[in-house]
Amino acid sequence: MSDTTTGEIHSGALAPSMDVPAPSAAPSTRRWWVLAVLCLSLFLVVVDNTIVNVALPTLSTDLNAGTTELQWIVDAYTLVFAALLLAFGHLGDRFGRKGALQLGMVLFALTSVLAALSATSGQLVSARALMGIGAALVFPATLAILVNVFTDRKERAAAIGIWSGVTGLAVALGPVSGGYLLEHFWWGSIFLVNVPIAVVAILGAAWFVPTSRDPDTRAMDWWGLITSAAAVALLVWAIIEGPRVGWTSTEVLLAGGFALALLSVFILWERRCRHPLLDVSIFSNLRFSAASGAVAAAFFGLFGFIFLITQFMQLVQGYSPLEAGLRTVPFALATALTAPIAIALMHRVGSTLVVGGGLLLMSAGFLLASRIEADSDYFGIVLASMVVMAVGLGLTTGPATESIMGALPEAKAGVGSAVNDTTRELGGTLGVALVGSVFASVYAPKLREAVAPLGLPQRVQDAAAESMGSALVVVQQLPRGVADEFIHMAQRAFMDGFTRGSLVAAAATLIGGIAVFLFLPARHAE
Repeated sequence: MSDTTTGEIHSGALAPSMDVPAPSAAPSTRRWWVLAVLCLSLFLVVVDNTIVNVALPTLSTDLNAGTTELQWIVDAYTLVFAALLLAFGHLGDRFGRKGALQLGMVLFALTSVLAALSATSGQLVSARALMGIGAALVFPATLAILVNVFTDRKERAAAIGIWSGVTGLAVALGPVSGGYLLEHFWWGSIFLVNVPIAVVAILGAAWFVPTSRDPDTRAMDWWGLITSAAAVALLVWAIIEGPRVGWTSTEVLLAGGFALALLSVFILWERRCRHPLLDVSIFSNLRFSAASGAVAAAFFGLFGFIFLITQFMQLVQGYSPLEAGLRTVPFALATALTAPIAIALMHRVGSTLVVGGGLLLMSAGFLLASRIEADSDYFGIVLASMVVMAVGLGLTTGPATESIMGALPEAKAGVGSAVNDTTRELGGTLGVALVGSVFASVYAPKLREAVAPLGLPQRVQDAAAESMGSALVVVQQLPRGVADEFIHMAQRAFMDGFTRGSLVAAAATLIGGIAVFLFLPARHAE
């Protein structure tokens, strides 16, 4: 993984030797080719956060996977990914970001093949965890390389805007690509499709991406690496398991407690360590900490809403996985188009107004979504709410990311990128967990209360209360007249939960927006 440095980092910029183009290419052209490679790599690891969701019904049948197994097929990737981001961002800084990117892509491709060939749910969970290792190598390297290649502040900000747009695009297009592949091929295709894309990214990195690393090669902070990874892993595990086993369960409370204890140890160690993994004093920089909070709030709302809307489209409105995925395309396009515009706005009016306004716009989109009903027309309130929150996301992520990266020296770009990426993953994971938990806390009792007069056996009521998907299975076993009434009640209970979950997402982004207006400086301190 180690790369040799071809030039020195000095005066906040790369030495010319570190950005030498191919003989036939101009340096400016080379930079944008580098960005294309980075965005392709980024798209691949981010899309795997959501592409697997549409395959869960198929995996349940083909691999005989229960609810817990299905949950961990999704979450194993997120858990390992989030836990290792900070550590691997530092290792990329130390040993070479290009090497980290290439090694991560190779590992991602190989483990994607393992996932596709899995014969049991346990094998697939293990393969997804290994994919998370590859993703943790790739993600921070992409942004760190971008910061080192684009040395002009305005040009860098524009590149970060494109990078952020690709992130939102990948999250939204996951269900589309997954739905298309499932409609035409077997479930393993959603993993095998990664291989040719990874090969292109590896070759592109070899040709275009320059070598860079932190020239400071002092002692490795192994204790910081271990405690940070363990703390994040336990915290993410507690967030994932909380809705399933209960937020006050012994295992969740212990995991959360140990996570906070390890985080405290990490902070105390980093403050005393001569060569820390992360200078924790950077969080006293409001531009850094407020922007990190904004990213977390945005992805809290985004992932929480995607969790709800994909179920709504398939389970309530009856769309196929592909049809549901295609209906998220406007969301993806609105985000991708808005992100670069957000950077231009940031230069004119400052980060505070753009980032804070973006979060408030997301909140408005979630409030609008809370008015969606079971029979709502897609081309009405559904589409409108998605476009509003997508524009808000595009306004938020680019300028917030630029604020985070601008607060750190370029030599520490990998660690800065890892902090940015970790806040995204933690925010998204927490969004799914809390929004899902709130949804379940409304759906189950509402359904039980509604169907009680029907006199159905308790086991039937219990099965239907687990999820809307289970209710659709139960309804097939009921007489026609009872079935129609039952499904109507289930849909009504689902929409009550959908409304409450959307309001939680709206509250999170509203609080985040207010915090930005209070604490995020408008511009970099000169």
